[in-house]
Amino acid sequence: MTLDLSPESGPRDGGPATPVPTVRLSERLRGGVGFRRDQLGFLQWAARTHGDIVRFRLFGIPMIMLNHPDHIYRVLVEQRANYDKDALLYRLVRPVLRDGLIGTPGGELWQRQRRLMQPSFRPVVVARFARNMTEETTRMLERWEQSYAPGAVVNVHEEFGELALRIVNRSLFSARVGSGAREFAEAFTEANALLGRFFTFPFPPLSVPTPGHLRLRRAIGRMDAFISSVIRRGASGPDPAGITGPADEAEQVNLLTLLMNAVDSEGDGKGMDPEQLHHEVLNLVIGAYETTTNALSWIFYLLATHPEVERKLHEEADAVLGGRTPGFEDMARTPYARSVVEETLRLYSPAWQFMRRSKAEDRIGGHHIPARANIYLNSYVLHRHPELWEEPDTFDPDRFTPERSAGRPRHAYMPFGGGERVCIGQNFALTELHLVLLTVAARHRFRVPAGQPPVRPQPLITLHPEGGVPLEVHPR
Repeated sequence: MTLDLSPESGPRDGGPATPVPTVRLSERLRGGVGFRRDQLGFLQWAARTHGDIVRFRLFGIPMIMLNHPDHIYRVLVEQRANYDKDALLYRLVRPVLRDGLIGTPGGELWQRQRRLMQPSFRPVVVARFARNMTEETTRMLERWEQSYAPGAVVNVHEEFGELALRIVNRSLFSARVGSGAREFAEAFTEANALLGRFFTFPFPPLSVPTPGHLRLRRAIGRMDAFISSVIRRGASGPDPAGITGPADEAEQVNLLTLLMNAVDSEGDGKGMDPEQLHHEVLNLVIGAYETTTNALSWIFYLLATHPEVERKLHEEADAVLGGRTPGFEDMARTPYARSVVEETLRLYSPAWQFMRRSKAEDRIGGHHIPARANIYLNSYVLHRHPELWEEPDTFDPDRFTPERSAGRPRHAYMPFGGGERVCIGQNFALTELHLVLLTVAARHRFRVPAGQPPVRPQPLITLHPEGGVPLEVHPR
């Protein structure tokens, strides 16, 4: 990795601009571990040492990292027309995501797809899927009680991965998890690891048939086969490829049905063609499975390491629920549970990095931004900014009370991105995390096994708990 700064001329209409501060690899090597061995530590060090706008080179590709809400607002909102997603990160994942909402650079296609899909993710629609979330969680807990003795050590990352699959399959397709869904999850896990390696060890273009690229192509093929099977099933009835049948015969509405029937009333009045529908369903399954699995794992790991927070959560759940299963309406009555979710997403946002590309030159914070620059936004670093967050490394859900949140800059907190391209599934994800948390907390508590080392974040395309999350599970 080479890190340097070449002086830039100022924008054509503004005179000379202050050069973006330099980050050099040699500085970090003298002061500690470098980028390849500690990507998260390096990025934090760069921001705290050089300030809120830093330029470096990643394998010869210039990057400009922004770490201030005003700078992020400039890119995502104020000058959003000048910044698209035709950047390194999205070019890297495009072979997997293709023309879905997550990876599409922008323009007319993205705008049309967003218009088509947005109504399916309004809170009033998401509320219809709350029962899926709590019933599948209850089934998981009943299985725990049959399979695990009190205090047994369970890798909750694997358990929550299975749960996330069940919820997304039931909500998207009205189907139970079968072998095809599990194979999809395994294929994506492999693809995520292969793509994540780019940031520590560059590889040749995907057109080069290296062993890793061949594995990636096979993984993508397995994911595509699963998505094709569920779309065929949604259009013409049951399909044998890993779907075990309807989750509930009474469930007539699912997200796939809504998307298949969506039309662009503000445009051509048509819906999605089959290829575009495939891309969007693939993006939704990946987003709903991957981010939920990681977020739930971090939530219960943090509760296990902070029993005083867990105790307060249990008190709220007991007072509001009285032993019953939570419903969508209980979310408004359990603000502390919501704060636990929000604080976990502050510390460990699964979607921990974003990129944009400047189409034309710009000026941010008095610094010149050249055209075609890769703009790097990192919520892991931003959410630990010492000027924005008191004791930023401390797990403190109370920082999200209305009193302490008042006056906080809007773009100081962005676990789902920001601006017009904020994650379309944000309402679904927050509802799922909140209701799963309440359902589990009503029946179980967690502890870290004796001698278990701390769980470290693993920075792949998403932020994983490295090695899983082994916890002792105790019935309450």
